[in-house]
Amino acid sequence: MEPEPKRMNDAEISAAVAQLDGWQVVDGMLSREYEFSDFVEAIGFMMRVSIWAQTINHHPEWSNIYNLVRVGLRTHDVDGISDYDVRLAAKMNELADRWRTASNG
Repeated sequence: MEPEPKRMNDAEISAAVAQLDGWQVVDGMLSREYEFSDFVEAIGFMMRVSIWAQTINHHPEWSNIYNLVRVGLRTHDVDGISDYDVRLAAKMNELADRWRTASNG
């Protein structure tokens, strides 16, 4: 069982964002856009993320328009950004990089 999420303070969030390529804080959420070559790649990425997110029981707020996936991460249980959001953001970057490498190779 996963430990409870821990709400991060501003200094912790700033330090985490500095380590997360492409992420920023917008309206109190960790936010990022991922661009893929087409709709199928974008949806494939979302499906891979959804499987991993379900295993930690932490789910993104996101949308998809053709090849663009917009993501917002915030932990409602702690009313802010938590360590779970940072974990999920890092995993999303990893999966996006793997997905792009696999589809280009």
